[in-house]
Amino acid sequence: MEAFNLTPPQWTESAIHSFDFFCPKCGASTMEAKAVWINRRSPVYTENSRRKWQEFYHCHCNTSWWAWSSDRPPSKYASSEQDDDMGDLDLDIDI
Repeated sequence: MEAFNLTPPQWTESAIHSFDFFCPKCGASTMEAKAVWINRRSPVYTENSRRKWQEFYHCHCNTSWWAWSSDRPPSKYASSEQDDDMGDLDLDIDI
């Protein structure tokens, strides 16, 4: 899989937005996808200055779908605190 390739694969063109982070057609998880591509060229910044990306999945049922990286369910392997790519901006500083 070329998840970090700058050029999107052709199968991403027909991708539909999944709000539940699994295949909207068959319910398969991201782990069952036969291909993945992450659009890291165009991050979106949320209202609290955090970045999110579109994650595209090509399911084994041939459905292409995408979801926001910020909508990914928590991993059982991650620490209890959410990963924070801009943690230093969250500090309360009195000036």
